[in-house]
Amino acid sequence: MIAPRRFLPSISSLLALEAVDRLGSASAAAEELSLTQSAISRQLKTMEEQLGVELIQRTQMRLNLTPAAKEYVEIARSALQQLAQASLKLKANPTGGSLHLSILPAFGMHWLAPRLQDFARRHPEVTVNLNTRLKPFDFEAEPFDAAIHFGQQDWAGVNYMPIMREEVLPVCAPDLLPENTSDINWLHDAPLLHLDTRPDAWERWFMAQGQPAEGVRGMLFDQFSTMIQATIHGLGVALLPSYLVTEDLNNGRLVLAWDGPPVSLGDYYLVWPQRQAESEPLKSFLKWLKGQLRQSE
Repeated sequence: MIAPRRFLPSISSLLALEAVDRLGSASAAAEELSLTQSAISRQLKTMEEQLGVELIQRTQMRLNLTPAAKEYVEIARSALQQLAQASLKLKANPTGGSLHLSILPAFGMHWLAPRLQDFARRHPEVTVNLNTRLKPFDFEAEPFDAAIHFGQQDWAGVNYMPIMREEVLPVCAPDLLPENTSDINWLHDAPLLHLDTRPDAWERWFMAQGQPAEGVRGMLFDQFSTMIQATIHGLGVALLPSYLVTEDLNNGRLVLAWDGPPVSLGDYYLVWPQRQAESEPLKSFLKWLKGQLRQSE
């Protein structure tokens, strides 16, 4: 049940309070909201009278929120953001059925995106909205129904569906490859490229080859896409997922730096919050994804 209306200020008052807190003055808030300064002051006064609480500490130089109002406006700001997101979802898909999915950039582009056309054909009632996140987040604070996750099953409060095991290959530009490629020791002195979300990747790869572990040294990247381009241009040797570099290996832009046994550093999963009820769009997506995985097998 929604609280009594006397506890619910108008959207205009909440917007005025949020803008004053962020900008520090009624004039700046008025300019941002396309209102007059007196209109902002009236909104704040009305809100104080409605709630029976002082919200603003007025000085000659600046308007400051009271400590209690500071706590209140953080909750109000989050509610306004959620309402704006809900309005955007409604506008994007007026018939209902939106699925907000957080994806990893490289996996989303190369594995998921080519398959989404099939999902759209089978489920025209669902609009899939994609956004990138590189690390786990709080589902209660982010507007996502599910997310693509890589690594261990260490994300608290979520359900897991395994998607694919990732195998990495050591690759480099052809000009960087030494004449004697049968000796793995050249990699110990080579410039190694690293992904900041997998700082121990080279250590684990060397250990899988029965070699001393090499720590993080060399260039660091936050995404595979930029690391691939750096590798193609000869800046170093990179460990890259096989599904990302197949085309570059086939056309000769990249070559294997060492032809050893394949190494897996982890798996991709679809995760979704345990505490939230599964929406119909999410149920459709889960069923479709299971079918895609069966076909891949």
